[in-house]
Amino acid sequence: MAEVLTKSAARNVFYGGSFFFFAIFVGLTAHSHYYMNTTSTDVSTLNDSVARGKHVWEKHSCINCHSILGEGAYFAPELGNVWVRYGGKEDPAAARETLKAWMAAQPTGIEGRRQMPQFDLTEQELNDLADFLEWTSRIKTQNWPPNNAG
Repeated sequence: MAEVLTKSAARNVFYGGSFFFFAIFVGLTAHSHYYMNTTSTDVSTLNDSVARGKHVWEKHSCINCHSILGEGAYFAPELGNVWVRYGGKEDPAAARETLKAWMAAQPTGIEGRRQMPQFDLTEQELNDLADFLEWTSRIKTQNWPPNNAG
């Protein structure tokens, strides 16, 4: 056996390795698309109210303080599971009213706590934002966030 890697041997290693990893990539991609349930969102309930709620979320730059499904800042609580934390699975109407009351009560003025500004949202904007947060709570997140505390 030669002690030096020849040019043709190096080329064969390169092409063989490239082909091997490309085949692995194609196989894993096919597996994730054809054999795994890749539907993570509830498209059937994606309506205009949810879209308007996302617009409220973006218009007021909520992501600058909050994270949603792990995306965003970590200054304020994670909101991907706020609907569940407020009891939305058991009593959606009560969760909606609690969320709206929380938003209306801000800032609380409690000394030493982070304060959320008052955005003076209309009733329609509050309902749309609640619909958006309810919709995000139904996204299959593979158990993210890891706890319900937010």
